[in-house]
Formats: sequence, C-alpha cells, structure tokens
Amino acid sequence: MKVRVLRPALEDLIAGRCFYDRRGVGVGDYFLQALFAEVDSLARYGGIHRIQFGFHRSLAKKFPCAVYYRVIAHGAVVFRILDCRQNPNWIREALQAEHLWEDAQAKPS
Repeated sequence: MKVRVLRPALEDLIAGRCFYDRRGVGVGDYFLQALFAEVDSLARYGGIHRIQFGFHRSLAKKFPCAVYYRVIAHGAVVFRILDCRQNPNWIREALQAEHLWEDAQAKPS
C-alpha cells in the first residue's frame, strides 16, 4: 500500500519538531525519525487502526501523537499528525477543516 502525506500533516511534523527542539538537543530530530517510522508502517498496517472522528488513528509509540489517515484507492492518505494531549474538541475541529479534502483530492507531485 502506498502512503501519501498531505501538507497539513507535514506542517504538524514541523511544529512538533520545533516544540521538541526546545526541550533538548537532538530531541526534535528523534521526534521526526519516530513519527516518520509510524507513517512508513502504514504501508504495511494501514487500515487496521481504530476509527476516531471519521479517520483511522494510529498512536505513536514514542511520543504522545496520533497519525490520522484514511485508506483511499488502495493507499493510506495521512491528513494530520496531532498531539494527543490536546482537547478532543480541538482535534475534531482540526480534522474537519475543509482544506484537508482539497489537499487529498489534488494529484500528488
């Protein structure tokens, strides 16, 4: 299964890296490595995760984050990568943003 990461999810990763860079030297890089490994695992395990707010939710093993994705046309499309410590209402609103669907329907470059 192919995995496609949309721009909002990449922006989430950048924000997470900045947050963890302020916590210690190398922590931001470790965050990126760990979360990219989670995203890569969707190629094999995409579609088996619990559905929350209309998206499959894969919980990261090393950081309090969740990868929200959908299986579309035999591929996993990652919409957002969000901090699980946020208010669930904020997470729901972040996932319902209209621009997510526009990004998902655009042709990958």
